[in-house]
Amino acid sequence: MKTVLVTGANRGIGLALARRFSARGDRVIAACRKASAELEATGAQVEAGVDVTDAGALAALAERLGDTRIDVLVCNAGILAREVLGGIDDAGFDAMRHQFEVNTLGPLRTVQALLDRLGEGSRVGIITSRMGSMADNGSGGYYGYRASKAAVNAVGKSLAMDLKPRGIDVFLLHPGFVSTDMVDNAGEISPEASAAQLVERLDTLASADSGGFWHANGSPLPW
Repeated sequence: MKTVLVTGANRGIGLALARRFSARGDRVIAACRKASAELEATGAQVEAGVDVTDAGALAALAERLGDTRIDVLVCNAGILAREVLGGIDDAGFDAMRHQFEVNTLGPLRTVQALLDRLGEGSRVGIITSRMGSMADNGSGGYYGYRASKAAVNAVGKSLAMDLKPRGIDVFLLHPGFVSTDMVDNAGEISPEASAAQLVERLDTLASADSGGFWHANGSPLPW
């Protein structure tokens, strides 16, 4: 049995991950800003009030966990806004900054806050997006989301290098185009199907793959 901590666990991909890990017998710590009935039903240890933009909330979470070792940390919390060139006003730029706070700095804050609970053999999965790929951008737009995901890819690569001496692996994982509230349920794959693939990647990717950018289906993605 592994101890798995998932951020943004109250809905969408995070909820599906909590269900998946719980169903196979892992101890799941489900961190979220606000709990949901669906999350409570998974049997996970629900840690509400955890906003990944709030260093104090993350420090409080670490304190509550005590000396708990985390075998798998999944940084899943994320947001999406849609900016259109020519129409980005002050509120739009504020929304872009907030996406960086959540999507880019959130995983870094989370890993740093929980660093002492990670040890040799631990794995960190950062749920990013192929929309952060420079080479794969064939449609433009989504300035804040694309930039924040490209930036978290850089964060994840640096984490992989810095954590390598500790025997901790870091993987940047694109979940697929998932039907969640974030995309108004317009995706191509269910959260459950995505979670199954993501769990498989976290189980099977080798230490030599640490720092890589991977599709949930196992395909490497271009930077």
